[in-house]
Amino acid sequence: MEYSQGHEWETVIGLEAHTQLATKSKIFSGAATAYGAAPNTQACAVDLGLPGVLPVLNKEAVNMAVKFGLAIEAEIAPYSVFARKNYFYPDLPKGYQISQFELPIVGNGHLYLEDGTRIGITRAHLEEDAGKSLHENFHGMSGIDLNRAGTPLLEIVSEPDMRSAKEAVAYMKRLHELVTDLKICDGNMQEGSFRCDANVSVRPKGQKEYGTRAEIKNINSFKFVEKAINHEIERQIELIESGGKVVQETRLYDSVKDETRSMRSKEEANDYRYFPDPDLLPVFVSEEFKAQVRVQSPELQRSRYARWLGGRRPAAGKLNVVGQIPIVITNIDDYRLWKLNATPDQLDYCEALEKESGCNEEICVNWVRGDLSAALNKAGLEITESPVNYQRLAGLLLRINDNTISGKIAKQVFEAMWSSTATADEIIAEKGLEQITDSGAIVAIIDKIIADNPGQVEQYLGGKDKVFGFFVGLVMKEMQGKANPAEVNKMLKAKLK
Repeated sequence: MEYSQGHEWETVIGLEAHTQLATKSKIFSGAATAYGAAPNTQACAVDLGLPGVLPVLNKEAVNMAVKFGLAIEAEIAPYSVFARKNYFYPDLPKGYQISQFELPIVGNGHLYLEDGTRIGITRAHLEEDAGKSLHENFHGMSGIDLNRAGTPLLEIVSEPDMRSAKEAVAYMKRLHELVTDLKICDGNMQEGSFRCDANVSVRPKGQKEYGTRAEIKNINSFKFVEKAINHEIERQIELIESGGKVVQETRLYDSVKDETRSMRSKEEANDYRYFPDPDLLPVFVSEEFKAQVRVQSPELQRSRYARWLGGRRPAAGKLNVVGQIPIVITNIDDYRLWKLNATPDQLDYCEALEKESGCNEEICVNWVRGDLSAALNKAGLEITESPVNYQRLAGLLLRINDNTISGKIAKQVFEAMWSSTATADEIIAEKGLEQITDSGAIVAIIDKIIADNPGQVEQYLGGKDKVFGFFVGLVMKEMQGKANPAEVNKMLKAKLK
């Protein structure tokens, strides 16, 4: 079919996301999956495919796959099968990859984007990753690191429902949020834990049949997903409008040159000769197992949003998707806005802090996003690595709440807690930081300061209200910050009248 220049084109995009599961050991062996180990130090006999070894399925990988399937409201196969995908590559020691073909563990499901667009998910199947070829620092040869061989992957295949590069990025971000929220993947794209292949084609607007697609392999950042797809769209349209034809092929995206280039055509594609792996039994997923996984699954971030906001709010504002339900969020408090953008670990810490301390949500959030986050950033730590856990911070908030210490003194106590294992109570007692509640002592200091500063008293009485802060500062300084600021304000105002 020939097309003229200037034709209106529609883009069709489907994505295959390779999600590295956050198991401690590999999918068919007991070897570790930790990132960054010296080459070939985390590859055992099973990973190397040595004679006489047998794979044993990691139950936690199945658990994580089912957890994902339930979250996207997908069909969970009661019976699924592992198959051998046969091809040769230097970093594939067995000469085949164990994957799933005709009977994947997760069937049809879907995700909603921020604007409410529904993206279908065809399937998600379990498989093992291959090793890694190293080309740097080798002259005329390549190195092979098999640490990654056998690492569990969940390959998530979307329907061709996306119509622009921006929509594809929105889908990838939503998927990334979900798998990290479920704690089945760390989502680290730089380390290759979350990457994708993009299937891209174009067709005249209004045409029902799909155009010939090209597959762009192994894209490992949201930015590159958008750039690679946009480049491929332009390439295909330009090729068709100049009289050429798009061929079905695999392409690679070069981020330095901002271009895609051919890797292999359909004619050169491998015949993988899938067949059931004779060394692995079929996987049976019962209703009881699904129910157990459902109970163990963490509360999704967007479900928390619905709980905070009281469900749907029919007013104009930012459209969000809570769980799988589009809702409208409007008139949101600043501290809750922070929670909407917080990580799952930050949210877990906040909610545990609220429960432990009994303090209100706003106070807890302000401490987590303020002093705690500042200390973590300075130390280069994640909240899960915090020296001050939620139980210890709750102890500090209780002493603020019962007026044992002021907010200013609490910051000093927190600094001491950060560099020790002492509790807030121990530090307060050791340093004598309890607030002075003796009103007579406070009044005596206020009287002295008023007597020593007649000029400022005259200014305040003449209508210069800002001078009031001058008196508060002097009182707090004289009392080494141990007076209750609210009481100081109240007594000062009474005296200055």
